[in-house]
Amino acid sequence: MKKEDVIKEFTKLEGIGKAKAEALYQAGYTSVESLKKVSVEDLVKVKGVTEALASKIKEQVGTEEKQPQQAEVKEKKEPEEVVGGKPEVDEKTGEHEESEEEKYVSKAKPKLDNRKKRALRLRRRKKVKEPEFLRQEWFRYKRIKEHWRRPKGLHSKARRNLKYRPPLVRIGFRGPRDARGLHPSGFEEVLVYRIEDLDGVNPDSQAVRIGATVGTRKRLEIKAKADELGIRILNRGDL
Repeated sequence: MKKEDVIKEFTKLEGIGKAKAEALYQAGYTSVESLKKVSVEDLVKVKGVTEALASKIKEQVGTEEKQPQQAEVKEKKEPEEVVGGKPEVDEKTGEHEESEEEKYVSKAKPKLDNRKKRALRLRRRKKVKEPEFLRQEWFRYKRIKEHWRRPKGLHSKARRNLKYRPPLVRIGFRGPRDARGLHPSGFEEVLVYRIEDLDGVNPDSQAVRIGATVGTRKRLEIKAKADELGIRILNRGDL
């Protein structure tokens, strides 16, 4: 097929424009059939293709062949059920495989001493009673945001902490020292931008958070490596 014909075919798929169609062609995908054979991870490697778009392409490309295949499978299964005996074993194994795939995978938990466990419980209890610290007169003007700012006005009643004004941020509202800087799960957070950053992480007490500027391709690589090492990713999302 000519390049123009291939690009026309690709642009028929939802979410693919001319630029992305050309990028797919340059990556070595010369037909729709070639897109059926590759995985989502391979498509993500193409410039401009995100994970969401890659899965969307796979859904569109895969639906064309799935319907006749399902019909063939049903036709094959019907005579097996009539025979009886052996097919039941196959069905059981099939069900067992499905249940293993759908099985809930528990998240990794840190190894904490009693002191840290107690500190986390205390912090949780204090957080419930903690007031919501809002900026002075946040409700009065649209231009003023809710984020806390210390009142500095000469005649400010909030600064003087008068009885009927909201509470100020003070050291007494702080959590226990042993729980400071810890994630609610109990892990110490480590910010990660590259695969090499995972080398010094201790999976028993530390968990990683992937940086906001990291792209999808590198996120998938970091996720695969973290799973290998048994490290928990706090902002895993839909990876």
